[in-house]
Amino acid sequence: MRKAACLYVKYVDAFNGGLGRIMMWGIFVMAGILLWSSISKTFFNPSLWTLEIAQFAMVAYYVLGGPYSIQMGANVRMDLFYADWPPKKKAWFDAFTVLLLMFYIGVLLHGALNSTAYSLGYFGKEPLVFYWDLIMAFVTGGPSAATEVMGYIERSPTAWRPYLWPVKVVMLLGFFLMLLQAVSELFKDIARIQGETI
Repeated sequence: MRKAACLYVKYVDAFNGGLGRIMMWGIFVMAGILLWSSISKTFFNPSLWTLEIAQFAMVAYYVLGGPYSIQMGANVRMDLFYADWPPKKKAWFDAFTVLLLMFYIGVLLHGALNSTAYSLGYFGKEPLVFYWDLIMAFVTGGPSAATEVMGYIERSPTAWRPYLWPVKVVMLLGFFLMLLQAVSELFKDIARIQGETI
């Protein structure tokens, strides 16, 4: 089990670390979008897409950078008492709080699964069945068969009216990666409790 946990931590931390370092550049993407928004409003006709694209970029920046933030311990922490505790007590406390984090991320992941299915035109109560049908239709019949499984594709109610499923898929992926990183942190905490490091 220890070898499997070490491999899990190694690969999850490496993937989330690489993705997090890439997502750090997202701040410049958002700045560029908002700069173009200011320029277009001042000198040209205002662009309809800038506000929503900036919001979508912010979602990607925040949600896909979240696992790296968890990994680096960069999340907000009130360490009024925590800072003076011995390492083993910190590990016990961290293991308990990461279980609460995993529950919270599980709730977010459940909501993201339902919301993404809704944005792809599914209005039922079994989104996993919908995803399975969508994947099987794509594998057996290609994109046109997958399109037949989907219903009315959700769009934003603004003047630009972009499709919402891409940003919801990004949120779904980000929550899943956060859950994987939380499990990695739990393995590290358990190892510290046992006096080892992973």
